Amino acid sequence: MFKHYFEKIHNVEVWPIISLTIFFIFFVGLMLYVWRMKKDYVEEMSDIPLTDDAPIIASDFKNENH
Repeated sequence: MFKHYFEKIHNVEVWPIISLTIFFIFFVGLMLYVWRMKKDYVEEMSDIPLTDDAPIIASDFKNENH
């Protein structure tokens, strides 16, 4: 069904190449970004969920159903 629609599109064979190129450039860029990150920053960000620096507020524990 879709084959007939795609046959009518001018230069349809170029779009898969363009989308693969965009994906590859994005993936390589993301890998370079991660590879160049400072290790101290990565460690600091990975420890955020485990730190107890935030004060505990009593309103955080209120039951919203009342």
